[in-house]
Amino acid sequence: MRAPPRKNEPREKQWSVSGSPVIPDWEAAHIFLEVARCGGFRAASQKLGQSVNALRRKIDQFERELGVALLTRYVHGVQMTEEGEKIYAAAQQMESASFELLLARNLSETQVEGEVRLSVTDGMGTLWILPQLVEFQRANPKLVMNVKSGQKSVDLLRLEADLAVQLQRPKEPNLKVVKLGRLHFMLFAARSYLDAYGKPASIAELKNHRFAVQSNDDGQWEDSYRRFFGGASPDGLVGVRNNSSIGHFWSIIKGAGIGALPTYVHGIGSNLVPLDITSNEKADIWLVYHPDAKRVSRIERTIEWLVQCYDPRRYPWFRDEFIHPSRFSELYKGGPLAGALPDFRTAP
Repeated sequence: MRAPPRKNEPREKQWSVSGSPVIPDWEAAHIFLEVARCGGFRAASQKLGQSVNALRRKIDQFERELGVALLTRYVHGVQMTEEGEKIYAAAQQMESASFELLLARNLSETQVEGEVRLSVTDGMGTLWILPQLVEFQRANPKLVMNVKSGQKSVDLLRLEADLAVQLQRPKEPNLKVVKLGRLHFMLFAARSYLDAYGKPASIAELKNHRFAVQSNDDGQWEDSYRRFFGGASPDGLVGVRNNSSIGHFWSIIKGAGIGALPTYVHGIGSNLVPLDITSNEKADIWLVYHPDAKRVSRIERTIEWLVQCYDPRRYPWFRDEFIHPSRFSELYKGGPLAGALPDFRTAP
């Protein structure tokens, strides 16, 4: 026999079954993902642009809603619990689905307008892409180019950018990869430096000179310069170290020392002197994007433009084979290059 309803209980609650579970909001799941990926609240707060306390409150609320502890807090970071690892996998699926929603929205757009987020290395972004961008924007006035320059590759599968121009071929199988061209590196020096210290005529004479190097944390710069020196160590020769491609470029321009640069800097009018005393280095240039991104009109138009920017038939410095800078004026048939430096054909 059914128990009589309590007097003060609403009728709809008297006959209700257990309530439907509350689905956690995506913002909380996203914050949990970033805290777990970054390994701590402080690193995640810098990436998300929110305070550490705000993130902690959001995670605490997320844990209360789910009824489980997701993270174990330590002085120097966090570690996921066993339950947290399960929620992490589910949150990743939520993230993937949200990206699919954004792609579906973008695919519905047919006009060439809106924002395109382009990730490119510091040097190529400033010295090559941005100077070419003016003409492209005039032809596509409704496009907004959001150019992000840096040395770290972005995660295109997580839609951190729409397109990326980079020097490392990605390992992810779900990305579209197009080879744009090839960079060739050789030693250059400013005329002011050579006037002051003389021009080295052999690898042995490099020991009497100072070098400007672009450094990084993994020691690759040391390996590259040892190859330039024919296996000798650059110890004691480095006068300027810089982790910025642009800073490295200008330190050589201003005569701080001899340094390795891609040969296209001669094509844009740097007036640097190439030194033909060592072997040359090379690196392929890759255009990377999500396979569905090309179906978006504004991204497709930008892809076409980027391919033209690195066309080796027009720009000899991007060919697979090494072309000496002394031949650029002979092989380059285009008009004056847009850029902050003088055109190489008119530079003194």
